[in-house]
Amino acid sequence: MKTWIIFVPFGVETLGPWGPETRALFKELSKRVIESTGDPRAGSYLGQLISLAIQRGNAASILGTVPRCGGFEDVLDFI
Repeated sequence: MKTWIIFVPFGVETLGPWGPETRALFKELSKRVIESTGDPRAGSYLGQLISLAIQRGNAASILGTVPRCGGFEDVLDFI
């Protein structure tokens, strides 16, 4: 692994706000992506990618509760 690569794992509450450390990390990542691409929208795109990853994880969690032989009827009874 190259020495200029920094790996910083962070957790995100899917239904809550980001904490100060996560916001600071995202701001720094956004700044670096904007600098490297020259696109001022790159930070927004990064935020969208993270949001989509969270939503995909939420969908996978929901789909993981659906019985393979059944449908969504039992899962969606609470609505």
